[in-house]
Amino acid sequence: MKPETKAQLISVGSVNMDPTLIHGLTIPTAGPGAGNVAFFFNSGGNRVRLAVKKESPLNAEMENGELVIRRDGVEIARGNIEEELIHCPDQAFITMCEKCIFDCKFCPVPKLGGKVKTMDEMLKMIADANSTGRMKAISITSGVEISAEKEVDRAEELIRRLRNIYNVPIGVSVYPTEGSTRRLKDAGADELKYNVETMDRDIYAVVCPDQDLEHLLDALREGVEIFGKNKVCSNFIIGLGETDESAEKGIEELVSIGVVPILRAAARHPLREGEVTIERPSAERLLHLNRFLRRKLDEHGLRADTFDTMCLPCTGCDINPHSDL
Repeated sequence: MKPETKAQLISVGSVNMDPTLIHGLTIPTAGPGAGNVAFFFNSGGNRVRLAVKKESPLNAEMENGELVIRRDGVEIARGNIEEELIHCPDQAFITMCEKCIFDCKFCPVPKLGGKVKTMDEMLKMIADANSTGRMKAISITSGVEISAEKEVDRAEELIRRLRNIYNVPIGVSVYPTEGSTRRLKDAGADELKYNVETMDRDIYAVVCPDQDLEHLLDALREGVEIFGKNKVCSNFIIGLGETDESAEKGIEELVSIGVVPILRAAARHPLREGEVTIERPSAERLLHLNRFLRRKLDEHGLRADTFDTMCLPCTGCDINPHSDL
């Protein structure tokens, strides 16, 4: 799949197709895409995750054992539907808590009323994933049920218990608290993700009113010190009203402290209508910003294609500036 093709698919983010074609259909429970039926499409070794929506301008159907995606009757890509393990291929990607007390305006999770998994439930999910022989990594993320501190406590316990059982990389993404970075590393985590969401300070104050960007950046700096180079990343949403200049400035700021940004296309959700302005980035914008990101990563000796856990090796929702470009 050419970079231009993947960017086009991500810029739309959905496809109109018969959902019965998808084996093991899943519904994401975390992040802006929560609640949407989605699947992984692989073409030529490049992967993209697409929601299934009747109103999508893209259409897909099976032809000779391949899924063919078209727009206005013109073929865009053909490939295969990839089977998920948990949340993505090859990883047991666990969302500990599907609730959140933070009211980020782009995220439907606080309004979905999801469940909170018990420790036994999570351990069984991971054991079942491991029994397939396809589990290459474990990733842990979470909303916030009661407090960020409680989620760190649960993540630390889960990681410690997993580290005693499995010899695979473990990644973790929670909201940072005092001492959380050292605790998660000592528990056995290999990679860390604290999400900034946006680096535009004015927009951040509006869309993430319950969080503190400077606190997150301090935690990311500490994360690089404790976890090391090419071990810390952060989701950076594109399409919340920021300019290219603002996004590029934010990219430079993150890369300069040793963090690998993940440029995530903003997604509209009906539960957030009227609360936030979302303009899903065009294919051209995604390519421009990711090429800029690659240049900055290269300048600082950082890599987006050496991570073992979470979003960067999955590449389904984003353009990986090193493996996709």
